Amino acid sequence: MKIINRILEHSSKPWYSVVVCIMTICESIFLFIPPEVFMTPAIVAEKKRAFPITVAASIGSLIGGAIAYMIGFWLFDSVGVWLIEHFASMEKFELTKTLFTKYGILIIIGTALTPIPYKLLAICAGFLHYPVLIFLGVSAIFRTARFAIIGLLLWKFQEQANLIVKKYSWQLIVGAIIFALLGLLIITLI
Repeated sequence: MKIINRILEHSSKPWYSVVVCIMTICESIFLFIPPEVFMTPAIVAEKKRAFPITVAASIGSLIGGAIAYMIGFWLFDSVGVWLIEHFASMEKFELTKTLFTKYGILIIIGTALTPIPYKLLAICAGFLHYPVLIFLGVSAIFRTARFAIIGLLLWKFQEQANLIVKKYSWQLIVGAIIFALLGLLIITLI
């Protein structure tokens, strides 16, 4: 219980928006932890943090998406291949290329709105020299929409979420770990 209280205490500080922004940048390039994991504690701790945290996640996502795009565009043979081999696979990248070539904007929207790895698509978009302004524009609209929906739901149900987190903290932590491990297992099997 102490760890949950400390997380909630730190996440209510103004500087935590910077943490959310940085972690979302990392998620957009190489990290496999959804931004909602970083957004939730701050909004659960303090309802008024919903807007700044949502903005921080949106800005971080756009910056990270632009960096991943540039990696695919200019540094694919070195950094791009390394990231793909360490955090996905070349087979998944080839599948992403095929889907991206076939569906274009629809794939950007799908990865922007869901937990499907956005980083792989951003690197692929750069590699394929997809128009950067279209990629970043669509990403900005739909990633921001995703974070705004999460922020709004957490803002609306903050009191209930706070009670649940405090009452079932260890079960939620264990569940999150199991869920993350299952996600990694599924990713490696696909």
